[in-house]
Amino acid sequence: MKRAEKKGKTRYTRASVESSLKRGAWEWAKSIAVAFVLFIVIRTFLVQAFKIPTGSMEDTLLIGDFLLVNKVVYGAQIPGTGYRLPGFSEIERGDIVVFVYPDPYNEYEPDPDYVKRVVGMPGDTLSMRNKVLSVNGRTLREPYVRYVDGLDDQYRPQFAWQREFLKSEVDYDGYRPSRDNWGPIVVPPAGYFVMGDNRDNSADSRYWGFVPQEAIKGQPLIVYFSKESAGPIPWIDEIRFGRIGDLIR
Repeated sequence: MKRAEKKGKTRYTRASVESSLKRGAWEWAKSIAVAFVLFIVIRTFLVQAFKIPTGSMEDTLLIGDFLLVNKVVYGAQIPGTGYRLPGFSEIERGDIVVFVYPDPYNEYEPDPDYVKRVVGMPGDTLSMRNKVLSVNGRTLREPYVRYVDGLDDQYRPQFAWQREFLKSEVDYDGYRPSRDNWGPIVVPPAGYFVMGDNRDNSADSRYWGFVPQEAIKGQPLIVYFSKESAGPIPWIDEIRFGRIGDLIR
């Protein structure tokens, strides 16, 4: 750095000040770039934030819960490819998962992500009778399930996709599934049947089909914040302090 000496004091020239400012700006820009790259890497391969927008998973997850999603557990997908990094756990029945919403034609919308619970694994036979879910001929124990209304046995045209996966003994033409009575259907390879814990208020696999394995992004890990209000800045009494830090099961 250029400087001028006068009577024992250091005096910086205009050129030296400009040089110092340029170096400072460069260091600041590098710090911002490194932070941005780290953010992208962490969000893509490690952890993603997720907010619960609906009540389909109540009372396990509430509207206004903010979650951290573990993307390492099943192996994060490498962007732009069909490849995934190695995970340290397999998807199991009972897992809560975050996934890309599949449309009726098995194409993906970039947004939104959905969160549901896995109730059917590849090869499983599923059926529901009067709200009670059976897997491979046995009633599935579901202490987490919530019911909010009575039995709905009205035919649902949205469920017509199930005919393709009916067990052979089921009358294909006479099959008229409802929200609380359907199946038995067989889950295809690499597909998962997911449902909301708030069983009477959840748009899930009953309506739009199976979730392909490659669509599953990760597993919610913890509630890092929770609030009752819809506004961006909650009042203190709207924050659910008792839920902050809760592990998700």
